[in-house]
Amino acid sequence: MEPLEKALLKDILPEEKEVLPTAATPRVKSLSSADHWSPAILLERASYLRKMAQYGEGAASEVLKEYSQHCAQLLVRTRDGEAEVHEQFADLFYVLEGRATLHTGGSVQGARIVAPGETRGNSIQGGHRQELRAGDVAHVPAGEPHQMLVPGEKAVSFLVMKIQEEIKTK
Repeated sequence: MEPLEKALLKDILPEEKEVLPTAATPRVKSLSSADHWSPAILLERASYLRKMAQYGEGAASEVLKEYSQHCAQLLVRTRDGEAEVHEQFADLFYVLEGRATLHTGGSVQGARIVAPGETRGNSIQGGHRQELRAGDVAHVPAGEPHQMLVPGEKAVSFLVMKIQEEIKTK
């Protein structure tokens, strides 16, 4: 375990506890073949990720489970994210707590390819902005530029479903 993670866990857990949360073993109740994450479990994990984001680069995430065509992920941001474009994945955001502005459309400024089918950049020029608050759901289709903007470096927590899909050509 990294020194930063140890320091954060010491800050979160009382000294008498030796149980450490691990990303490799999410706390999931299995309902036959269905998976279930209660708000309490997600918010507990988000609390840990918030500390990681604050002391790190402004974002921390944990894959809850990978499936054949999608992935469930928990994400916490304490700062603006980069502009992103995923060629093969749509993002479905469910805001657990906090608020952010989702900037979509337009064009990615300073675009660079970071992996096959994955583009990042500094910002988005043009497009549309929508404020997201706890309880809101937003869908960003594959191929759509998007960026999360976090006001005043306050934390925002999301459940993100990354759904495999192809870009529809016009």
